[in-house]
Amino acid sequence: MTAGGASVISFYSPPSHHNSPEIQLQRRIWSSSFRFDACFKLQLPIYPLNRASSSVHVCSGSSRSSSNGVVVRRKSSWRVWTDVKSKPYDVADSERESSKFQDAFNDAALKNGDAVDGQIVDIAEIRWWEQFPKRWVIVLLCFSAFLLCNMDRVNMSIAILPMASEFNWSPSTVGLIQSSFFWGYLLTQVAGGMWADTVGGKFVLGFGVVWWSIATTVTPIAARLGLPFLLVTRAIMGIGEGVAMPAMNNLLSRWVPVAERSRSLALVYSGMYLGSVTGLAFSPILIHKFGWPSVFYSFGSLGTVWFAVWLNKAHSTPLEDPELRLDEKKLILSNSVCKEPVKSIPWRLILSKSPVWALIVSHFCHNWGTFILLTWMPTYYHQVLKFNLTESGMFSVLPWLTMAFSANLGGWIADSLVSKGVSVTVVRKIMQTIGFLGPAFFLTQLNHVDSPAMAVLCMACSQGTDAFSQSGLYSNHQDIAPRYSGVLLGLSNTAGVLAGVFGTAATGYILQHGSWDDVFKVSVGLYLAGTVVWNLFSTGEKILD
Repeated sequence: MTAGGASVISFYSPPSHHNSPEIQLQRRIWSSSFRFDACFKLQLPIYPLNRASSSVHVCSGSSRSSSNGVVVRRKSSWRVWTDVKSKPYDVADSERESSKFQDAFNDAALKNGDAVDGQIVDIAEIRWWEQFPKRWVIVLLCFSAFLLCNMDRVNMSIAILPMASEFNWSPSTVGLIQSSFFWGYLLTQVAGGMWADTVGGKFVLGFGVVWWSIATTVTPIAARLGLPFLLVTRAIMGIGEGVAMPAMNNLLSRWVPVAERSRSLALVYSGMYLGSVTGLAFSPILIHKFGWPSVFYSFGSLGTVWFAVWLNKAHSTPLEDPELRLDEKKLILSNSVCKEPVKSIPWRLILSKSPVWALIVSHFCHNWGTFILLTWMPTYYHQVLKFNLTESGMFSVLPWLTMAFSANLGGWIADSLVSKGVSVTVVRKIMQTIGFLGPAFFLTQLNHVDSPAMAVLCMACSQGTDAFSQSGLYSNHQDIAPRYSGVLLGLSNTAGVLAGVFGTAATGYILQHGSWDDVFKVSVGLYLAGTVVWNLFSTGEKILD
């Protein structure tokens, strides 16, 4: 019987007159994820008029016969039909035999890694995709939310070029518009973490996606109304995206076992990188064919599709999901470290820990360089490398595509090291050191390249090594404070957002009075400072219960 299928077992027992036609009794026994990999014998009690019982041999394969007349055969509908001949049965032993049957049934299921509740219900067969682990459904939905998040964020970095020409914006104004997103993004970091830790990640992440999708859709209207309206709209969009990371961190801390943490986080964050890839690739095409407003209308409308699926499939914790298989629920609850909701936040205790401050400082240093590249890379390609609008968008895709690959590679390496017994602290420090020193090295090489191809390659390598941070500081919140992971990520990401606000605006100012070399020097200096702080003060051990 295949995993997750419903079985139909037919029991035949003659009535009191042996010459009468056989009477067929059908029972459908439901198991959440039941399968037979080996043959075993079950004594099945039946209560007909002549007190008959049956012995059944159940096995995998197409068919099998036994000496007592039992035939098990598999049909194309994936049901198992059993023809049973009756024999004398002692009613006094019925209760004992029934108990043996239930025990044998459960043991057979548990041997294959499943739990059986013994329910007897009428239910249709389970489709194969419903056997996919539910925790990874949550991970994939978070991945798709982050993909939309960055699609809606980076489309401005492409659309700003024709918008600046149409509305006659200076570089300083462009920097102000780019940074206005972070005004709202900053406001909801800690609040989003507190909200997710108290009311649950499902509601908070769903709210965030709907909020920023609406703001994205109305951006062209706001731009035509005037610069103040556009700045407010971008800030409102930032409010929605600001709750995404804390809510996601809260969800995964409850759904994903420790041994799968780095891989799951790497996959979710790679959604951001692929979102940048998608946004940078399709924005120029849409702009050329339909004008720059089409980017915001089309990308913003995708949020409604995601939200419909999210409402139907997602739950804040495994305990709230009525469709979660018992074996997976047991696996999650026995291997996760965060089970109870948070009622109060011990702020003084949190802020008294040096690893928490290491996270905050390192997040600031990391995000300065990351957000500058996120928002200014197409402009760099256009102004310095002399690419046109389409080329700027297409070549901006390569670094983010590299990040998507590197993030998942780093997650796999980190989880493999942890499973082999390497200290979580050592793993986090190795991954984050690569995430700091790699970008610092490749940004310094931009001063020495003399061709656009080499400049794009340096950008791609810089962002690719940066993605190892997903298995470093971005996984560390759940390591040191699993119950407060949403709040802690909101706290450290607040520092990261401040880096985005100041870094994005400062880049516009530097470019008016200096050069791109000066922009990269500031980023390299912060990468080096972050490396020192991280290796001195971070830890992978739990410091807050």
